[in-house]
Amino acid sequence: MFIVNVEGAIHRNGKWLFIKRSEKEEHAAGAISMVGGKCDMEGMSSDILERTLMREIYEEVGIKVSNLTYVNSSAFVTDKGTHVIDIVFLCEYITREPYAKSEEEVAAVMWMSTQEVLENPHSPNYLKENIKRAELVLQGKERRAAVIE
Repeated sequence: MFIVNVEGAIHRNGKWLFIKRSEKEEHAAGAISMVGGKCDMEGMSSDILERTLMREIYEEVGIKVSNLTYVNSSAFVTDKGTHVIDIVFLCEYITREPYAKSEEEVAAVMWMSTQEVLENPHSPNYLKENIKRAELVLQGKERRAAVIE
């Protein structure tokens, strides 16, 4: 069984929104990350990925997003052995200035360019890959960033 996690690639004025995860987080404590979270069990429902992502972004950094566009998906295993499917969406930024609304989950909020993310030694490789793919979708170079071989 997998946990399903969603993340938002939020772009504004040439920069991407990132958080520094709280040291209290169970997975990737203190790491640079996009904003997001895991889907709750809902039974029968529609648009669960999109609704979850919009809710998580608002709960963690206090902003609203719209026009979610699929970027890519991946799978990983946490340090505790939990299997996770991660889905990234490009999100259109709508309102307010983001802030660490949920201090239990977010230690800091920052805006970084694609180049800054790629050159940052603290950026995990999966984050660099997700931002490269989100950049392609943002530029309209790929409708669907996933490449299936």
